[in-house]
Amino acid sequence: MDYLFSVVLVVHIMAAIGVIGLVLVQHGKGADMGAAFGSGASGSLFGATGSANFLSRATAVLATVFFVTSLSLAYLASSKPKTTGSVMQDAVKSAPVPVPPAGSVDQPAVPVDADSKARDIPK
Repeated sequence: MDYLFSVVLVVHIMAAIGVIGLVLVQHGKGADMGAAFGSGASGSLFGATGSANFLSRATAVLATVFFVTSLSLAYLASSKPKTTGSVMQDAVKSAPVPVPPAGSVDQPAVPVDADSKARDIPK
């Protein structure tokens, strides 16, 4: 199944590049006005209107191939077997953090001198 997915993906990418190239090569609607005054379009390989028909048909065929491969890729991706379980089932469990008993009072680590100014600080 992975082999078929790879082949369809390559065809899809090639069709996309082909559609982009053919659209960029085609002339717009305003380019026909220049051909009427002899801009040299009539001396092209396909003739005055032959290139427009060929390019538009080739674009339509590649667009159809692109559409079909898009649907095929969506079907192939959705038909993969689903895995059971959670994403977090393989996560490393950490050690629990010890919690002090509820009745304990925090004692200062350093004893406070009676003459120190620290006794003026409210607790």
